[in-house]
Amino acid sequence: MNEGNGFSSLDVESELPEQHSRWPLALGLMLVIGITAVIIVAMIKSGAPSVAYSARDAGARRLTFHNQSLKAKTRPGTPQASRIPRINVWWDDIPERVHAQTHQVSHISSNIHPGDYAGPEACRKCHLKNYDSWSHHPHHWMNAVADESTVVGDFSGTSMSYLGGKATFFTENGEYRMRLEREESRTYAIHETIGSRFFQYYIGKQIDGPESPDAQTDPQKYDHVLPLGYWIDPGEWVPIVNVSQEEAPDGQRMDPFNAISYQANFAQYADACDQCHTTPPLGDLLSGNANQLAREVPRNIQWAVADYLEAERPDWLPSRHRSLPDEQAADLLNSLDAIPASEHAVTLGISCESCHLGCREHVENPKIFPSFFPYSPHLLSGSIDEPTDLGRTHENVNWACGRCHSGERPQYAGGMSTWNSTEYSDAMRGSCYSELKCTDCHNPHQATGHEWSSTPAEDDARCIKCHQHYASEESQAAHTHHQVGSEGSRCMNCHMPRINEGLQDIVRTHMIFSPTNAFMIQSNHPNACNQCHTDKSIDWTIDYLKQWYAVEFDEGAIEEHYADRTQSAALGWLQSRGEAVRKIGADALLRTRSRWEQNTTIQDALINALDDPYLINRQFASRGLEDLLGVQLKERGYRFYMTPEERKEPIAELRQTLRAAFANPTAKSNE
Repeated sequence: MNEGNGFSSLDVESELPEQHSRWPLALGLMLVIGITAVIIVAMIKSGAPSVAYSARDAGARRLTFHNQSLKAKTRPGTPQASRIPRINVWWDDIPERVHAQTHQVSHISSNIHPGDYAGPEACRKCHLKNYDSWSHHPHHWMNAVADESTVVGDFSGTSMSYLGGKATFFTENGEYRMRLEREESRTYAIHETIGSRFFQYYIGKQIDGPESPDAQTDPQKYDHVLPLGYWIDPGEWVPIVNVSQEEAPDGQRMDPFNAISYQANFAQYADACDQCHTTPPLGDLLSGNANQLAREVPRNIQWAVADYLEAERPDWLPSRHRSLPDEQAADLLNSLDAIPASEHAVTLGISCESCHLGCREHVENPKIFPSFFPYSPHLLSGSIDEPTDLGRTHENVNWACGRCHSGERPQYAGGMSTWNSTEYSDAMRGSCYSELKCTDCHNPHQATGHEWSSTPAEDDARCIKCHQHYASEESQAAHTHHQVGSEGSRCMNCHMPRINEGLQDIVRTHMIFSPTNAFMIQSNHPNACNQCHTDKSIDWTIDYLKQWYAVEFDEGAIEEHYADRTQSAALGWLQSRGEAVRKIGADALLRTRSRWEQNTTIQDALINALDDPYLINRQFASRGLEDLLGVQLKERGYRFYMTPEERKEPIAELRQTLRAAFANPTAKSNE
């Protein structure tokens, strides 16, 4: 989910020394008193940008949002730091000096105002093939009104037990309902859906419970992500994950039957999610969610937010808004992304103009091609040195994806995210995206499907387009030290290994990096070699990497992080203190059974994964064991969302069954 608009947690600085800028700090931060003071406040979240408040000038207030990928790679104070692309959101008029320094003057027309958007149906006549493909794309159904055509969950009155309570899913008066009962009973009306590929989550608000209707708690006032979702493949209701905060172990996750816990983990959908799950006009996003757009912005943007709101969204402004004090002006901008998308978006779900921007001019005159960069009378972009290209450039195409597929996630030692949806931020942490486009691998109009459909040879060919020196079989063998065509010779297996938590499978990271990455190996985090060679030790891996690539590793770090350097490295991951590392260890072992099938220590460790303190780890382990061994765990009384006490008996009974299945040579193998 999106982290919100972030207007209270941004870089705010004077871009031009002789020009003042003023803006308020985040709530909870100290306000700067005095015209010349500059206070830098460290962000609570590691790795996030710091906040600076400059009050040297009166009358030109702005917020500055930097490209975070480039900022992370650039040393502060260097000439390169001043050239990091950014979005400046100006409350007051953009200073004339900024106009003078901007190569691209403001446009008379626009492609980001509400009236510039024609909607997907306008694309259908001329682009039928793309329209039909998009109609079945998960983007289309990322968010939808809950009705018979969109809801896939079982609302026939089915129920589930969870944390000592009961959840029931039913319909009432033609609408969908979710009731939670333990000491108290609360009912939620479902208004919208999220997703339809692997899971479907639901958005709604509380309509019945012990609270007074006049109390108007958040769950009663706002549509939010409800605590239980539908897992489509097995056809069962499950707790949601990775929504309001990072996943936590048993006892620390949200208890949806407890009002205090529910409120503490409350995720208002409009405030935190729907900016990327729907298609709002980009002008709205620049006004209320510029920090997300700026994460990967390729060119400077100067945005006159008050001018835009006056012209396009006057009902969002109070009277005398130009004279609002700093704090009230910031509060106003902070409130914009809490306006539900259903009230102002072009479509729910992600439709054509989310990437192509407003196309009404193109619809009315097909000779006017859509631009891939925003323009508006209220927007300046580029600079004298770097004029803006509005066309289908490498950077513009990637930014269409990066506007949503970017953000912060927990990271491995190598810097790549441990779970999905920020793929472009991961991609930018590698080096290939200086040339590579997202669309080189992903057809934006065609759904990926449940599994990756390209063949390994097709994947390799994409890499070789740039790396022509590996085009011959001889050069491939010399580089990979594996037989050509084998799993060990495939580019993605070594440079984009499966270490990212997807929706129901472990998927490939989008950070393209070397399998010799010292941070990963020295920290005992998953490496590509031992994901295939799960029976081998880290010393075995290090020896080969030294022989083949003449790399060296810190022996002290290896000694510190590996309790047993002679055992299976993948088994070590499964025993790690890091929940993400354990998840990858289980996945790697389950994929490669034939390499360790006689190792009862590994078998027992995989069975123990059913008792991992993290619900999401148990979910992945139970699915993997079921697929590998053909044993349906829920038929034997096990549910991955059970409490520790509830799990004890079914796991004890399952041990004998699973050990027998491991010993059965006819059991399924995923390798």
